[in-house]
Amino acid sequence: MDKGHGMNQPQDMDERQRREFDYHRDFAQKHRDRIETPVDLDVVKPGPRRRWNAYWSSYDAIMALGIAGKKVLVPGCGFGEDAIRLASLGADVYASDLSPDLTAIARARAERMGVGKIQFDVMPAEQMSYGDDMFDLVYFNDILHHVDIPRTLGEARRVLRRGGSVVANELYTHSLSQKIRESPLVAGFLYRRMVRFIYGTDTPYITEDERKIDERELAMIEDILDAPACRYFLLIGGRLVPPYWPRVGKFDYAALNLVAPLGRLLAGRVVVTGRVKK
Repeated sequence: MDKGHGMNQPQDMDERQRREFDYHRDFAQKHRDRIETPVDLDVVKPGPRRRWNAYWSSYDAIMALGIAGKKVLVPGCGFGEDAIRLASLGADVYASDLSPDLTAIARARAERMGVGKIQFDVMPAEQMSYGDDMFDLVYFNDILHHVDIPRTLGEARRVLRRGGSVVANELYTHSLSQKIRESPLVAGFLYRRMVRFIYGTDTPYITEDERKIDERELAMIEDILDAPACRYFLLIGGRLVPPYWPRVGKFDYAALNLVAPLGRLLAGRVVVTGRVKK
């Protein structure tokens, strides 16, 4: 286990980071059974692919890069699922998180599964201690909407080697769509009555500061990349029905990617890929 498990807050955190730290200390305590839960490796195994699923699509992009023997960074590693999956592909993985409690569980989980080539570290994504030009790939999976995006992207650009890649799979909403989500009818009436049907719980995993990235923040990601590519997901899924019901997911993916501007306006998730500008 990490020596930092259950530790007090470091003094140099800002207020948002302090709230994240406290939230995930309690969240880790509630989910310590994850240590005994093996990570499902289906997404990295040979076989039919789910192109309509954003998470699978992000791994399609990663595997196309051929990461065996390469250094890969996973900021905001949480319980270690992505670190373990990427290590199973032969990558030399560095995984970091603000929470020592989550990192401790991730490390113990990897050890229990016998997965090597993972270095777990405790640090904020906005101020990483890794050296310049160190990594071949940075994988952001549902983390950018938790952090200071400009600072985190600056760090990603710093630690990536020339020609290194970014793959980001993030919750997304256009500011116009967000206005509809925040309207009294949707936020005050419909959403509260549909949340259990959509997410299977009355309390979705969300922190006080969490929100989807918008088109301005998506532009920040694209700005650090040469020829960035975006794919859009979740038109109906995650809004009216559970995310990634196969038939709905396939429809969403086809509809949103048929015309790119439509995706930018209506999507609930985006996968961005590209090589970093150096």
